[in-house]
Amino acid sequence: MKNMKFLASTIIAATALSAMAAIPTESPNNYHAPIAIERQWRNYHPGKIDFKITTPEAEGAKIYSAIITDPETYITENARRVIQTLYFSPADSIPDINVIHYVVRDFDGISYKSGGGDNVRIDYSTNWIEKSFNDNDTIKLDYETRGVIYHELTHAFQLSPKGCGSYDGKSPYWSFIEGTADAVRVACGCFQQDFASKDRPRGGNWMSGYRTTGYFLYWLSLNKDKDFIRKFNRTALEVIPWSWDEAMYHILGRDEANSVANLWDEYMAAIGDENDKQKSTKK
Repeated sequence: MKNMKFLASTIIAATALSAMAAIPTESPNNYHAPIAIERQWRNYHPGKIDFKITTPEAEGAKIYSAIITDPETYITENARRVIQTLYFSPADSIPDINVIHYVVRDFDGISYKSGGGDNVRIDYSTNWIEKSFNDNDTIKLDYETRGVIYHELTHAFQLSPKGCGSYDGKSPYWSFIEGTADAVRVACGCFQQDFASKDRPRGGNWMSGYRTTGYFLYWLSLNKDKDFIRKFNRTALEVIPWSWDEAMYHILGRDEANSVANLWDEYMAAIGDENDKQKSTKK
């Protein structure tokens, strides 16, 4: 083992490699400690945690075990952080999950969520854990491990929009699902919250999913409505059939300025990517 100084539905990501779009691209120089769990969520039960390491001989499994000594508590607390980012209160329409099966094992890729209903499963790659620790940087590994679990737990607890396609890598449904997951990851501090950061991809548009959409949603929460991510998640129940324009109008008001194309162009201008305006024509 390396010399370590440790700190004491159907498949959503259809393959583990699909999570590659969520890889952070720079070290967490502005490291964020885990966000505080709000009082109303401190006793919220997100489901029983069924944790397993199925390839304990893998180097990444040994690293994970040394860093995360109480995985059930770790997963439960991070689930609460995700849920409080997606919902206003425990009285909201939160998916009632009975069991979260969390499996650390040897496979190529990063992580993926599978299952649905009241039983979900999240797999996390020992190969990715080992790769994330290749600089013997425990802070970097903690940052990445929390970021990955924020993304996958969002898939477990987010709502699903209706009438807008399927999980096909290109539909409004897909961009909602993957964009929300990375918006939560940014909001929870496990992508850099500086829009000049290399963590934020340049170009694309609101349909690009993952970080491109996630940073856009996070910017809207900073500049249009502090509860934007919660309200955006809730549009899955309130806007049927769902569309980007109708979701924006539902949250911000029926004004042409609030069309998704105009909001994207405003976002591009605000963060200094005005040259990408012409890319915001796809709906």
